[in-house]
Amino acid sequence: MRDPQEILARLKELREADAPTHGGRVLSYVYDSGLPELDRLAANAMALVQQVNGLDPTAFTSVAVMEREVIGFARDLLGGDKNVVGTMTSGGTESCLLAVKTARSNYLGAGTPKIIAPTTVHAAFHKAAEYFGLELELIPVEADGQVKASAIIEKMGPDTALVVLSAPCYPYAAMDPVADVAGAAAAQGIDCHVDACIGGWILPFWQGLPDWDLRVPGVTSLAADLHKYGYAPKGTSVLLTRGRDRQRAQYFATTRWPGYPVVNSTLLGSKSAAPLAAAWAIINALGAPGFAALADSCRRSTDSLLAHLDSIDGLRVLGKPVGPLFAVAQDDGVPVGRRVDPHRWADKLRTHGWYAQLQPAFRQLDGSWMPRTTHVTITPATEPGLTGLSEAMVKAADEVRGEPGVDPGEVLAALGGGALPELDSDTAQGLLAQIGLADGSAGLPEAMAPVMALVEALPREFSGRLLIELMARMVEPRDP
Repeated sequence: MRDPQEILARLKELREADAPTHGGRVLSYVYDSGLPELDRLAANAMALVQQVNGLDPTAFTSVAVMEREVIGFARDLLGGDKNVVGTMTSGGTESCLLAVKTARSNYLGAGTPKIIAPTTVHAAFHKAAEYFGLELELIPVEADGQVKASAIIEKMGPDTALVVLSAPCYPYAAMDPVADVAGAAAAQGIDCHVDACIGGWILPFWQGLPDWDLRVPGVTSLAADLHKYGYAPKGTSVLLTRGRDRQRAQYFATTRWPGYPVVNSTLLGSKSAAPLAAAWAIINALGAPGFAALADSCRRSTDSLLAHLDSIDGLRVLGKPVGPLFAVAQDDGVPVGRRVDPHRWADKLRTHGWYAQLQPAFRQLDGSWMPRTTHVTITPATEPGLTGLSEAMVKAADEVRGEPGVDPGEVLAALGGGALPELDSDTAQGLLAQIGLADGSAGLPEAMAPVMALVEALPREFSGRLLIELMARMVEPRDP
């Protein structure tokens, strides 16, 4: 057997190339509590259940106890009553998929069932519609990222299986009109799901919000990710559903084979109990007061950064964000020479050691455009480094102010112009090579603004196929 220390040394070397997961430097993807003792607790809890299979809580009864207690805590936190039941999932995407699967199973209409949601709904619902054979009808949002309740309600009909609202939406942190839409959905017998994957474990401690959770009549399900502001390791989420009979449609069960009876509450069969154990331990350690204290830290940092960005010439915060996240756009209200392209700004921020997330401009179905933005997520780990982040934001803006954003047309021309080719794997790889993305291990460009411009320029299906090739090639075995 190979020396374990040698193996771990190799892993440590690989990890050195990763974006930092602690210290608040990555402003998306990771949710650092800033409490090392929580990480140690989670790691120890995971080690205790390393060999446990979450498939069968009758054999591993600890799974049932931990899941029951986490669901109970979440139900109380998110306004559920005794009629609300729940399930632990592998993350927000699985929670979204199961909410859609449940609505489809309970759908009584004729024809292809439909999901109605704002343009800003999470991409997981696009996946769910594709996987489960539903139609996804997207409702355009206003320039500030808000969607009008009336625009959603007027699209509801007998073919609607599910309405999805976000609390808040990920791209712009806009809070959807949950109360108005859920009430109208209930009047028509339509399920209404609230995607609180990012907000569910922190918005209960955020002041001044309209009703958005299970306290709202008509909300039939709600998802909240524990691996976000529950500070648990990836991946664990909770899906709460109003009504046992509604929720039972989420399950899969069969005895139509000669093996053991199969009963699955989620898409997975065998599954690790480790993320559940970590989440359970963290909830027991923090309790509501601990989560509230961490939310207060996020609120202080968010308020500070929003005020700070308001003073940076050439940038603006899009809309009125809710919670510890926001999107930064170019301020078109100032002269061209003072504008700051948010993608060039994000690329420059990275050179100062801060990783923000670029979001491309997006054309909605009504022809209107949402601007290119940079997404910023705040965690408790942000507060200790707030001064450094604030200074880096100013420096980055100063360094790119007046520099035009990357023109999508120019990037497209770099691919040779003309008609786009039919894409197979080799053709897609060739195009990726032309724009410097052919080598997934070392060829990713330092500047991501040209990549986002390419996404803006290309048809969505075409850019999606290129990105599939990029991601697939990153994990293909390499020949010596």
